[in-house]
Amino acid sequence: MGGVVLAGGRSTRMGTPKATLEWHGSTLLYRTAAILARATAGPVVVVRADGQPLPTLPAGTTVVADPRPGMGPVQGIAAGLAALRARAGVEAAFVAATDMPFLHPAFIRRVLRELPPGGPDVALPVARGHHQPLAAAYRTALAETADRLVAEDRARPALLFQECAVQRLDEAALLTDPALAATDPGLDSLVNVNTPADYQAARARPAPEVIVRLLDTLGHAAGAARPHRIRAATLGAAAEAVGLLLDQDPTVAARLDDGPLTRDPMTPLADGDSVAFHSAAGVR
Repeated sequence: MGGVVLAGGRSTRMGTPKATLEWHGSTLLYRTAAILARATAGPVVVVRADGQPLPTLPAGTTVVADPRPGMGPVQGIAAGLAALRARAGVEAAFVAATDMPFLHPAFIRRVLRELPPGGPDVALPVARGHHQPLAAAYRTALAETADRLVAEDRARPALLFQECAVQRLDEAALLTDPALAATDPGLDSLVNVNTPADYQAARARPAPEVIVRLLDTLGHAAGAARPHRIRAATLGAAAEAVGLLLDQDPTVAARLDDGPLTRDPMTPLADGDSVAFHSAAGVR
């Protein structure tokens, strides 16, 4: 499975490209792409308008240009799915807009779980009062259907859904997942920012609450080994909160939710994450 981020919207109401808006030391686009990479453990594609400048992206992100500007999200979905389909073994993708600052890995995994082999073509959340085509999971094989609809000037998500098998997920269905119910019970994953006021309100929210542990020699100081409950949007911020400099000290590395060791301070965090800092001389 992989991820697609649509970054090429006109941002008319925002007045500035949403992809470049600052978010806790990075940008909205960086965070969205990195959250998708975390949740899917697969490739992530960013679809931009032709010639659109983009901010720094997580390592390994693929960028493709939307070949038909102004045709709406179905064109972007087609381009992103086609790019992923070209990679052997990528059969499904979570498609997200770039302006979803509270998108949680548990939400992405919950939606993707509805696309097992032989299952439906689309897993479509219907929550917070709307269908959510830009927070949904799609078979990459739908790239051709989406591209045909664009060519026929029928580029609307509802028309795409008429031509495939869709599993709709209301709020109750989404929250049957214990991990999602515990970490995002209000489904804030679906909050987007369309205006400067939306952005300011979102940016004013506290950073995610995470649990940090200091292991190995880092936890030898009195009380240091006990779990710390802190607020931090990135691994770098979590390290600073417990007196570490992840990007400057080569003897320190982090493990996020039992994943691989990393020293990337820009790795995004989400509510409920567990972070362990290790003494790791020589880790690069």
